[in-house]
Amino acid sequence: MKLQQLPASCSVMAAILLTVLAISPLASGQDQPMSGNPARAAAPSAQDQGRSQSGLTLAELEQMALSSNPTLAQAASEIRAATARELQSGLYPNPTVGYQGEQIRGGIQGGGEQGFFVSQDIVLGGKLGLNRKIFEQEKRQAEAEGEEQRLRIINSVRILYYRALAAQEMVDLRHKLSKLAQDAIETSHQLGNVGQADQPDVLQAEVEGEQEQLTVVAAEQNQIRVWRELAATVGKPEMRLTRLDGNLEDIPQDNPDQWLQAILRESPAVKIAQLGVLRAEASLARAKREPIPNLQLRGGLERNLELETTTNHAIGLQGFAEVGVQVPIFNRHQGNIGAARAEVERSQQEVQRVQLVLRERAALLLQNYVTARSTVERYRDRMIPRARKAYELYLKSYTGMAAAYPQVLIAQRTLFQLQTDYITALDNLWTNSTALKGFLLTDGLEAPTRAGEMDRPVRELNVPSTTTVRPQ
Repeated sequence: MKLQQLPASCSVMAAILLTVLAISPLASGQDQPMSGNPARAAAPSAQDQGRSQSGLTLAELEQMALSSNPTLAQAASEIRAATARELQSGLYPNPTVGYQGEQIRGGIQGGGEQGFFVSQDIVLGGKLGLNRKIFEQEKRQAEAEGEEQRLRIINSVRILYYRALAAQEMVDLRHKLSKLAQDAIETSHQLGNVGQADQPDVLQAEVEGEQEQLTVVAAEQNQIRVWRELAATVGKPEMRLTRLDGNLEDIPQDNPDQWLQAILRESPAVKIAQLGVLRAEASLARAKREPIPNLQLRGGLERNLELETTTNHAIGLQGFAEVGVQVPIFNRHQGNIGAARAEVERSQQEVQRVQLVLRERAALLLQNYVTARSTVERYRDRMIPRARKAYELYLKSYTGMAAAYPQVLIAQRTLFQLQTDYITALDNLWTNSTALKGFLLTDGLEAPTRAGEMDRPVRELNVPSTTTVRPQ
């Protein structure tokens, strides 16, 4: 097709495009990725590289969260409380000291018995030791809850870090697209001033420039939103937006099937449920010892003021002692023992229930991860390289007057759209892989479960529910 055969408006827009492309990164070949990075429309400038080198790293954000997130301090408080309850459960009962008076009478004769007594319950059957075993398991549960909460915080920070990194990449890409659109507007005005562009061409360029500016605003607002979520999770809500240091394309190479097995075997939720079985068994052992009565001792010293008939003097000091036990005839704690047995059975089923819940919730994440990984690899290895090659061929053909301007424009937009979709796919890939490797623990601002209460192994999954796959 010859250039003079094109409509006048296409010829003008073609001149605008060629002028813009002459100064754009795409025309100069600078959009070629370094180390296979098709997400970037142009190589980073020296200023961008300097900011990246001094940007905020994932390790720094994790350290901030571990020192400032209040839920970790709550978990530590629960551990201290469980330790204190364990101490309290094994303490011996206090003795009772009191006054005792009998047959007290006044008047001239006086008389009566007055003194003091000490009573003490002697706990038999090893019940105090069994109490300590119960609360020892509760303390271990609190420690497991603390580790679970630490993982929740770390995983939340990692997910939000990669989301913020993807948002940062998207803002950079949108700024480059907007810059190309603004260059096209300037060129169209220059051509209009010399009579080589009509007013509709100028207006069309201005509309496209406005659209690109709106996409920049949307990308920037999304970046701010994700940053605020990240700042809240690390416990520093006033932290200012900072450029992040990281490589979004350094994707994990692990086997997702191994992640699932690790979740079922090593998840803190499973360990907490298993500790619940041990606690229920300790409670059953304690309930079986409850019918063994405690020994009740009571003794004291008193002064007997009653007068002896022979000497007419007060009898004086005398002691007394009592020993007793409660005979378990009617109440042998049959009901409590039966309830403890039922609790053991329930806690055993709880282990299986937690594993099934984890398997159920992991199924969607595994699907999303596999889909996202396939999407990333296809974009990186096939779709973006082909789109770039098609764009370069259309551009070359157009400069040789063998292709029309709309074909070049469509190829350019397709390339940029694939690059934005590639960033989104990387975001989904990192989010789902982090959740899977982190035992599905992603809600870093949820309060930790108190020791002894029913653990919620999966409370909230802050991960994308679907992954968009664009046709090749």
